[in-house]
Parts: sequence; C-alpha cells; structure tokens
Amino acid sequence: MGIGEEIKQSTFKSEYQKLLINVGFTSSWMERTASCKLRAYKLTPQQFNVLRILRGQKGNPATINLLTERMIDKSSNASRLVDKLVKKDLVKRQECPSDRRQVDVFITKKGLDLLSKIDKEEEKWLAEFKGLSVTEAKELNRLLDKLRG
Repeated sequence: MGIGEEIKQSTFKSEYQKLLINVGFTSSWMERTASCKLRAYKLTPQQFNVLRILRGQKGNPATINLLTERMIDKSSNASRLVDKLVKKDLVKRQECPSDRRQVDVFITKKGLDLLSKIDKEEEKWLAEFKGLSVTEAKELNRLLDKLRG
C-alpha cells in the first residue's frame, strides 16, 4: 500500500514532502515491529542495540561514549540503558583500571545467550522484507545512505 493510502492523503506538496512523510512513517512502522518482536524477550529496540554493539566488541569493553556513538537511536540515554541491562544481568559495568572516571561495559554470558536465541528468530523477522529482492534491498540501502549524505 502506498503512503498516500496509508495516511489517507491523496496529494503532497512535492515528491520531497512525500519522501519525508514516507521515510518517517516507515521508520515508525519498523520501530513498532521491532518493539513487538523484542517484547517477548523483555527488551526494547534500544537495549537490543546496546547488546549487539557489546557482542560486536568480541569480549573487549565498551565505554558509554562508544555505545552512544554507535547506537542507531542517537537520542537514547546509553547510561540509563546500561543500568537497565545490568539489572537484568545481561551486561556488567566495571571501573576502568587506568581511568577511574571511565566505566567499561561488558556483555555477560546471559546477554550472549539471549542474543543467540534472538538470532534464531531474526530470519523469520527478516521475512517481512522479502517483498524486496536482494537487488532492490541493496539499491534502497544505497539511496538511504545517499539521502543522509
């Protein structure tokens, strides 16, 4: 269904306005979809993002600043997210031995195990994008990268 049908709007000021609305609508749709899927694991998309970043560190620590730089949702409070993940025993905080003001964050075995469970489900989730061919997905990725400059 086209964006005009989705939001019950038949005309737009320009294709650029339509694009702005379409990208925003699609982003919101993707966020809702991710939230619903992750709810079963008691995670938010932002918490999931932090766990994936930490897994990508391959056992090396991450600082709060590193997490903030790499997060998809730049408006998220990485420190608060880490606190919530610590309470769930999915990550641990450790004072940096060389700089007591810095806190190192590590993913725990429980966090890695949870991500492994989610990885098994992710293929099913990605099926929602099968309306696009691999070539179309590559082109859309290229265009979105170009849009952001």
